[in-house]
Amino acid sequence: MKKASLVMGILSLFGMLFGFIPCLGAFNWINIPFAMIGLIISIVAYTQEDNLPKGNATAGIVMCSAAVLFGFLRLILGGGIV
Repeated sequence: MKKASLVMGILSLFGMLFGFIPCLGAFNWINIPFAMIGLIISIVAYTQEDNLPKGNATAGIVMCSAAVLFGFLRLILGGGIV
């Protein structure tokens, strides 16, 4: 589950960067829900009771949070159109 959170974090960051391209800002309407799901999965993976390292889950939380934050910022500034 920790690897899945890392993969979803990486994909959501690439989706966010893709949404910053002019005229492709509407892609954030798809990427933000994907990043929110990745954030939930990352939090669940981080809170699991095991003795394994939690670096992948932490990276997933950071990347998904950044994708949600900057995706919302991009939608506020351009409305997903510009």
